[in-house]
Amino acid sequence: VRPQEFSGEQHLPSSLDNLEILDEGQRTAVRKLLKEFQNLFSTCDADVGRCNMTQHRINTGDHPPIKQYPRRLPLAMKEEADNLVKEMVDNRIIEESSGPWASPIVLVKKKDGSTRFCVDYKKLNEITKKDRYPLPRIDDTLDAFNGSQWFTTLDLKSGYWQVEVRPEDRESPATFEILMETVLRGLSSEACLVYLDDIIIVGRTFEEHLNNLRKVFQRLQKANLKLKPKKCRFFQREVAYLGHVISAEGVKTDPEKIKAVVDCPRPDKIHDLRSFLGLCT
Repeated sequence: VRPQEFSGEQHLPSSLDNLEILDEGQRTAVRKLLKEFQNLFSTCDADVGRCNMTQHRINTGDHPPIKQYPRRLPLAMKEEADNLVKEMVDNRIIEESSGPWASPIVLVKKKDGSTRFCVDYKKLNEITKKDRYPLPRIDDTLDAFNGSQWFTTLDLKSGYWQVEVRPEDRESPATFEILMETVLRGLSSEACLVYLDDIIIVGRTFEEHLNNLRKVFQRLQKANLKLKPKKCRFFQREVAYLGHVISAEGVKTDPEKIKAVVDCPRPDKIHDLRSFLGLCT
């Protein structure tokens, strides 16, 4: 199934060029399902979902507000930061505030050359009371794939931006894991698994996999969440997930992850050593 087969519906996934293993009837079923749920797929950077099932709480107890001054930016980056802020305000991702809390922004270049707008919340995180909700054990997650023949991976569009912060607050990972487990609650590990915003749908047959994908789409649609089309992979025999390559033959370490460790330069500073140890764990 190739992009042009979707009658110009450009917001549908563009990653449908590896489905030659499907027969025409199966391709038709996939096309029909994706068109039915086309509103799940983000149409542009500004098209971010707004989850209707939870709001994120920042519990700082009785600690006084922390107000940090902005860091200096080169003129060119300042203009870019202003444009990014305006874009987020216009799209109702953020709103203006005159509150007593403030943290500095950080602009990070992505691999594709675009800029990621980040905020350094280190000081805020230090005083925030942590939510102890556990993340799934990756090895337990991988064990659940036994017997699966078909795989689909879904990626939420700017997942954390789709969860509103409580108005009175206006430890993120725990909130998101709770949300996703709530959204997909009732679906067994034989249908799908989730780790933060990484979702994988499995199936032993094409029909079972198609049905499982429909169930996940229905849950995401009900929660008003959006997917990033370019990062979704549908009806694959082999997928990369959580640093591993998953297929009907089993689970193996992703060669790209091994290459990153092997090619990593020898650390000669404490900071570099810590980064290397973080990469290896």
